[in-house]
Amino acid sequence: MSRAVERAHALGCEAMQIFTRNPRAWRYGDLDEQEVRQFRDRCLAVGIETVVVHLPYLPNLAARRGRLRRLSIDALRSDLARAGALGAMAVVCHVGHRGSGRLDAALARVAAALDEGMDGAGRGVYVLLENTAGQGREVGSTFRELARIMDRVTDRARVGVCLDTAHAFARGYDLSTQEGLESTLVELDDHIGLASLQLIHLNDSKARLGSRVDRHWHIGTGRIGRAGFRRIMHHPGCSHLPGIMETPLRRRGDDRRNMRVARELAGRGENER
Repeated sequence: MSRAVERAHALGCEAMQIFTRNPRAWRYGDLDEQEVRQFRDRCLAVGIETVVVHLPYLPNLAARRGRLRRLSIDALRSDLARAGALGAMAVVCHVGHRGSGRLDAALARVAAALDEGMDGAGRGVYVLLENTAGQGREVGSTFRELARIMDRVTDRARVGVCLDTAHAFARGYDLSTQEGLESTLVELDDHIGLASLQLIHLNDSKARLGSRVDRHWHIGTGRIGRAGFRRIMHHPGCSHLPGIMETPLRRRGDDRRNMRVARELAGRGENER
């Protein structure tokens, strides 16, 4: 993980998101104490101000019962503890899939899973629910659904939101226009409160508005566009927040190009901090 800090620093990152283990497997080993110390020391030394941990892809907090639900809660609990050891601000969670059951019951299961996973684990580390594109039977694609989860959580103050711009656009929130951005943030504020928005996943969308298809794309070259991202990054409801890009790596230099475009749209130079 200390190598991840060096790669982030080489790109000029001030924030970084990591997995603490293989994101596509359930099994994992303990964190090495020396590696943890090196990670924290290097973040401090190079000026990485915000670290977040992303929960692996396999957990489904909306699972009904049995092994999948147990493994999902255990994954959240362990990643909260690991995030705390690494000095991370938060763990970002995909909410899950409801299967063939009712939406309200699925949202209640997510809230119960959050309660169980957070109980005594990673104190001081937030859980950030990431909005989804709404593919298939995904839950948490609207701010109303996220609010219904958060309102059921016992430790409500510990749960916030990570706004993924590509997911929001695919769900029907038109972040490509000034009017669409304003209405999106008003809706978020009405249901959840802007104070709970703590992180933005800055991803353009290759999929069309309202398609419910999750296709991240390079900043400014997708359907949100350069003007859309410029407005997002300068909006008073967003401009103070850390941003994480999850853009595709199709050819050498893609990450650096996306960083350069993002800094340009934010009105910041390549080396400005």
